[in-house]
Amino acid sequence: MALLDFYGETCPHCVAMKPLLAQLEGELGVTVEKYEVWNSPENAKKMAEYDHDNECGGVPYFYNTESKQHICGSTDYETLKKWAQGGTI
Repeated sequence: MALLDFYGETCPHCVAMKPLLAQLEGELGVTVEKYEVWNSPENAKKMAEYDHDNECGGVPYFYNTESKQHICGSTDYETLKKWAQGGTI
């Protein structure tokens, strides 16, 4: 299983999610793979592989490779935790 975070370096919503991601990693003992997409065409291409048909079309974009659940945009901690644990969001 991989938990993926696609973000933009100076995106205010992405910056706001950083502490929640750190809390999630510490509390659940998981690692979230982080990919900056605004300055990396390679990472943007990777995001396009998961964001099928540009459904979300922006960042932050979170994807759980096991549950296939995604989150478009910023969210609260409880939703992020449910996503990381594979629950339906």
